[in-house]
Amino acid sequence: MPMRRALLAAALLAPLPAQAADLVMVEQPGCTYCEAWMREVAPEYPKTDEGRFAPLTTVRLREAPPEGMTFDRPVVFTPTFVLVENGAEIARLEGYPGEDFFWGLLGQMLEEHTDYAPDAADDTEGGGT
Repeated sequence: MPMRRALLAAALLAPLPAQAADLVMVEQPGCTYCEAWMREVAPEYPKTDEGRFAPLTTVRLREAPPEGMTFDRPVVFTPTFVLVENGAEIARLEGYPGEDFFWGLLGQMLEEHTDYAPDAADDTEGGGT
């Protein structure tokens, strides 16, 4: 019995993992910048620290935000990347400035608005980290 209590106490006192956010990409058919993002970033995004921390969901411009999520204001430009935590918008990036700028801006947005901490030892998987 004492061993069980010790394990339970250790589990309760252990630090919780960083809470992840969601990145919602709002796109529309015919958007050349959306197509460029899909070609240049989308294939590597889920393999990066950023992609694992803030998994990507895509929605069309005229659709409502994904169920359980709210945006602070309507999306006007595509692509728009809305960072959502606990169902609420916490930041957004309007437009796609190219792959190099995207990674830097996304990293800055994550670091400023979430508890994201890039893994400095993992610089080989693309992205800005």
